[in-house]
Amino acid sequence: QVQLVESGGGLVQAGGSLRLSCAASRSILSLNAMGWYRQAPGKQREFVADITGGDTTNYADSVKGRFTISRENAKNTVYLQMNSLKSEDTAVYYCNAKIRDYTFRYYDYWGQGTQVTVSS
Repeated sequence: QVQLVESGGGLVQAGGSLRLSCAASRSILSLNAMGWYRQAPGKQREFVADITGGDTTNYADSVKGRFTISRENAKNTVYLQMNSLKSEDTAVYYCNAKIRDYTFRYYDYWGQGTQVTVSS
């Protein structure tokens, strides 16, 4: 298991930047992947970005070129740098960790979420 704690959300004007952090309770090198999802009011939770153990990164088309995911292994922390924010980026952002067991089944773990509000 792993506990995840997000921070860094807030209110920002359109065009601005924010950096989200997700601190894990165990070494992130032991996790198969970490990532970010978001959920806007009245919408389903959607994938934003993730980073695998091999440092492969993946992004939703809607954030490519604006968001960057990275990690700092020594601090067991993953970051999401968000630039050129738009009003449609407004959502609760959730940190996600994936752990695969010996049967190759994946388990998802979630943080409590952090609110990002972009004013136009």
